[in-house]
Amino acid sequence: MRIAPVPALPEIRLYAAHPASGLWRLTHPEGRGAEPEEEADEDGAEPQPPYWAYAWAGGAVLARYILDRPESVAGLRVLDLGAGSGLVGIAAAKAGASEVIASEIDSNGVAALGLNAAANGVTITVVGEDITAGPPPPVDVVAVGDLFYGQDLANRIMPFLDRCLAAGINVLIGDPGRAYLPRSRLRLLAEYRVPDVGEVGDAMKPSGVFSFERERGEFRSSR
Repeated sequence: MRIAPVPALPEIRLYAAHPASGLWRLTHPEGRGAEPEEEADEDGAEPQPPYWAYAWAGGAVLARYILDRPESVAGLRVLDLGAGSGLVGIAAAKAGASEVIASEIDSNGVAALGLNAAANGVTITVVGEDITAGPPPPVDVVAVGDLFYGQDLANRIMPFLDRCLAAGINVLIGDPGRAYLPRSRLRLLAEYRVPDVGEVGDAMKPSGVFSFERERGEFRSSR
C-alpha cells in the first residue's frame, strides 16, 4: 500500500490501494498461493477491494466537514462507526476531539486503522467488533460515514443510532446518497463535492453531511 494525501483532504494521508497492491488476496483466500503472473500489475484492475483500503465519498465529506468546522467535535468524545480506513476518526482527532473511538469489524481494517492513525500523528482507540447490538459507548458524537449502501447493514445500524439519540448523543452522517440512506430522518448541514470510489477520472460527486434526527412526534426529554 502507498501512503498519499486523500483527494479533497490534503490534511490527511492514508495508506491506499493501487492496482499492484495485491489486496485481491484478502478477498480471495484461495489465491494466496497463486503464481506471480496471476497478480494484478501496475496497469491492472484490483478486483473486489476491501472497503478500508479506499476513501469513500461519505467518509470524505464527513471528514471535510469536521476539519472545516472543528467546533463540531472539539473537546468531545467521538465514535467513528464502521471506521474503515479511519479517515473520519483521524479528522476528528485533528480537529481537537478529546477522545476518538473507531469501531471496525474487519481485522485487516483494524490493522490499517492503526497504521493510518500513526501516519497522521493521532491517537485512536480501536474496537475490533460489531458494537451495534449493544448500548452506545460513553461518547458525545457518533460519526457515520457511508454506511447505508446495503439494506441489511442499514437495518442493523438504525436501531443503534436511535439508542444513541435516546442517550443524548449527537449523530452526524456523511453520505453521497446511497440507496438505503434514511432521508426522512436527516437534516442537511453541509454539502461538498468529493471524489468517490468507482467514479471516472477526477469526477467529483455531490455528497452531504447530515444530522440524524428523532422520528417526528417522538417525545424528547427536557433533561
